[in-house]
Amino acid sequence: MFFPLLSFITNNNFLLKLGKKNPPSIDHLDVDDSVTVQFPEEILANILSRLPVRSLVRFKCVSKFWTTLISDPYFTKKHLNRAKNDHDSQKLLIYQWGPKDSTFSLYCCPLSPVQQVKDVQKLKLDSPSTLKPRSCLIHCCYNGLAIIEIHAKYRAKILLWNPSIRESIVLPPLGCPGDGRSRFGLGYDSRSGEYKIIHMHQNLEGPNYPNEILALKDGSWRSIDEHPRANHCWFYASDSLPFIHAAFHWIQVSRNYFVVISFNISNEVYGEIPLSEEILSLRSGPNNVGVSALEGMLCVHSNPFFTGKATFKVWILKEYGVKESWMSLLTIVINTPYFNASPRYRFADGEVLFWCVNLETRGHTFRTVSRPFRSWPQWVTRGHTFWMVNRPFRSWPQCDTIQGGQTFTESLISPKSLSY
Repeated sequence: MFFPLLSFITNNNFLLKLGKKNPPSIDHLDVDDSVTVQFPEEILANILSRLPVRSLVRFKCVSKFWTTLISDPYFTKKHLNRAKNDHDSQKLLIYQWGPKDSTFSLYCCPLSPVQQVKDVQKLKLDSPSTLKPRSCLIHCCYNGLAIIEIHAKYRAKILLWNPSIRESIVLPPLGCPGDGRSRFGLGYDSRSGEYKIIHMHQNLEGPNYPNEILALKDGSWRSIDEHPRANHCWFYASDSLPFIHAAFHWIQVSRNYFVVISFNISNEVYGEIPLSEEILSLRSGPNNVGVSALEGMLCVHSNPFFTGKATFKVWILKEYGVKESWMSLLTIVINTPYFNASPRYRFADGEVLFWCVNLETRGHTFRTVSRPFRSWPQWVTRGHTFWMVNRPFRSWPQCDTIQGGQTFTESLISPKSLSY
């Protein structure tokens, strides 16, 4: 039923005629001499919520009414909830470095089984004109929003960016250094109705800095207490703090064993996630174990940090907080020296997209695995690229200059509407 309506409502004649009106609701719209349309507002919103972000951004030009409807927080949330279950709305945000001219580029490509280079979009980072960034880091993504760290000549800025609608804001300065040892997490507090960001800094040699949290409506970072048994937080095997069940998660080492720490975004209470005996048998260390999220569930993955043949495993927590619900998702025998192989996304056919690091070549790779890892082609000698099974994920020119990426869901959420 909805597909004929979608085709009809996106017809240019309909849009032009609707644009000539500015009604509080839609009623009796003459599209041509033979057709009269009666669309209640809730039906129109239901239809539009099924369209991609790019189309909806374009439809804002139709009329003030359409702009108001598409920008409405209720509609934005409705669209996001649909997008989370739509494979075509899942994207990969990529950071590429140009060594010749010392510039960087950002790209967006769909996480689709059909790999077509024409689907890749080059993005322009919407940052203040006073900033002339030379490089950037993609820290994390959540609900279509990305935390981007940009580096100018003598300073760094943290942005909250929506790559789908090309809108960003500059976040307040951090209270402690932001560098390669920093990790960020982004999540939504349903209790207060606002987005919050956590920042943690790992420094095993220098001074310890407190954890920080930013509620976007407050406009400033504030320090939060450490975990009662805090010792060392190791992030090498995780480049972000996954947000699941209203909490951020990371690995913390206490003496000779590790624990998965949770931090609830609403009441700001720390907790620990119970682990299975198999997971607890892993050797503790900064590169041996990491946490991530797949399909909204917490994952633990092992990371062999040595050369030669090794076994890489992924476990998924089917029921949050229940020790007995840990399930082995996959086991991979690795014949090449890898570490920090982190699962990022699970496709509809069960394939899993991984972020991998090669110790021999110092290269980083995105790859899915349906069987044991194979040797990499000779041209993958440095930088990052994206892989699926035995072929490149994309036919990228200068693929050795790709530096990193994060998966995200397209959304209409405006960073400017979230800030103070």
